[in-house]
Amino acid sequence: MSEHADVTELAKRRGFFFASAEAYGGAAGFYTFGPEGAALKRNVEAAWRDRFALKEDNEEIAAPTIMPEPVFEASGHLDTFDDMLVECAECGESHRADHLVEDATDLEDAEALDPEEVADLIAEHELTCPACGADLGGQSVEEFNLMFETSIGPGSGQPGYLRPETAQGIFVEFPRLKEYARGKLPFGVTQIGQAYRNEISPRRGLIRVRELTQAELETFIDPETDEPDLQKVADVELRLYPAPEQAEDAPAAEGYQELTVAEAVEQNVISSEWIAYYLGVAQEWYERIGVDTEKLRFRQHLPGERAHYAADCWDAEAKVESAGGDWIEIAGFSTRSDYDLSKHAEASDDNFTVFKQYDEPRTVERPTVDPDMSTLGPEFGGDAGAVAEALAALAERDPDAFHDDEVTVAVDGEEYTVDTDVANFEVVEETEAGEHIVPHVVEPSFGVDRTVYTLIDHGLQRDELGGEPRDYLSLAPEMAPTDVAVFPLVSNHEPLLDTASDVVSTLRDAGFDATRDDSGSIGRRYRRQDEVGTPFCVTVDRDGLEDDPTTVTLRDRDTGAQARIPVGELVGQLEALRDGDADFEAVLSRYETVETADE
Repeated sequence: MSEHADVTELAKRRGFFFASAEAYGGAAGFYTFGPEGAALKRNVEAAWRDRFALKEDNEEIAAPTIMPEPVFEASGHLDTFDDMLVECAECGESHRADHLVEDATDLEDAEALDPEEVADLIAEHELTCPACGADLGGQSVEEFNLMFETSIGPGSGQPGYLRPETAQGIFVEFPRLKEYARGKLPFGVTQIGQAYRNEISPRRGLIRVRELTQAELETFIDPETDEPDLQKVADVELRLYPAPEQAEDAPAAEGYQELTVAEAVEQNVISSEWIAYYLGVAQEWYERIGVDTEKLRFRQHLPGERAHYAADCWDAEAKVESAGGDWIEIAGFSTRSDYDLSKHAEASDDNFTVFKQYDEPRTVERPTVDPDMSTLGPEFGGDAGAVAEALAALAERDPDAFHDDEVTVAVDGEEYTVDTDVANFEVVEETEAGEHIVPHVVEPSFGVDRTVYTLIDHGLQRDELGGEPRDYLSLAPEMAPTDVAVFPLVSNHEPLLDTASDVVSTLRDAGFDATRDDSGSIGRRYRRQDEVGTPFCVTVDRDGLEDDPTTVTLRDRDTGAQARIPVGELVGQLEALRDGDADFEAVLSRYETVETADE
């Protein structure tokens, strides 16, 4: 039912999210989560932590959001973390060029094209500036780096950047984190936190922002031996949109493959068992938190749109009506190979390997040199040590180079020739217990803000109850900002007020987020709670006070149905409903049904 205006209006009016610093004109791409939104966001994060940290037996860290420049030089973000920008010659406004093309054509993934191709499409389709209407044809499309730069320390300080992903905070700490894992692969490290991207043209509420919350898991594996337990998710059904099905002439809604995880691996639709495993886990998690799975798919990245570190990548995408029925990315699943750890190993002085012990010791032949430094020293002077190191590297790389009487090596662009007998080359046998390897990384990365937006979009419903239209937010009980609302039927009857207070205290002591609302008619109070997704309402009325034991009515948000329940049994019934051990039909079958006009 939801349209963008419905979601943004509800979000602002009911305190889910709204533009930040509006008193000062605001800044595009920054949002404040209000009381309801902050609670919903916390619940999403808690559910993610439960599934991807606790149940997967992974550790969690919290790294700084600002890191020094060398981290991002090594990771490649300073060179490759770019989007395509086109600037209007008339008004000077900057726009995301590939998004302009996608909005005006049937092309879904203009991001996979190069800037020249996007510029040609802008000209071909006579696209104009969204701000002033001027023709953008002929304007160059440039790469724009999305990193937020800052200084660490006073004055010019040390150059630093706000992290564009939480992942780098995990990778740079790998030398210490592997110690906590006792050097045993596979192991996983999670992190939930803020990331920052200086988007060219933030738009559509929480869908594209400059500050976002990510929930990421980095799984470190030995690619030769480590395999996931696919049996845990083998029968989970996925809606897949592989790269070959994304031909330019194929309608966007077609090309799906409905396969189980096991079938997708057997048919090589998903080449990585680790990716397949995490898609299965994610599918079950999305079902758990209340994403409409009829509006959920997993789309494989085209080669041109993969991140610089990704060998393969699949996105979880949700169809959101409030974004014009578009599919938006809400998570990414990447095989990052050993890219990140190798880059940080090259750029730092630390050890980013783990020791892989063999089942049995192995005897290997190893080419070695033992240069005669009494000869190299007088001949090459201060360069003798570098020449010796070059000889050792050459022996490992190309042992056949030592078969002749002389061998030549290069040091800083200059060649040095050494007699082979001076190099003292030989092949020796060594017994090895294992080897040092650089682990590969598999990464599920979830956008928390977009997940919150999706839950609101998918949950916003409209129906008729008690002869009146109503809007309500059908959230899973685990996700709802408030678990239960308690109402005294009238606000001027002391026994009702006292009992309502006691019920609220009892529920809070039992771990429920309970609120009390005395304001307005009972119908208005129901509607307020329906609109923010509160799954259950408890009403204290005079009839219940006269019962022995005292009873209250329990109302279900989605149906408006009510049952009369003894106060002493309320906590147990709510726990069963919240935890999924019972549905409201079971409650209605057990207790007296209350007929009400819900007004």
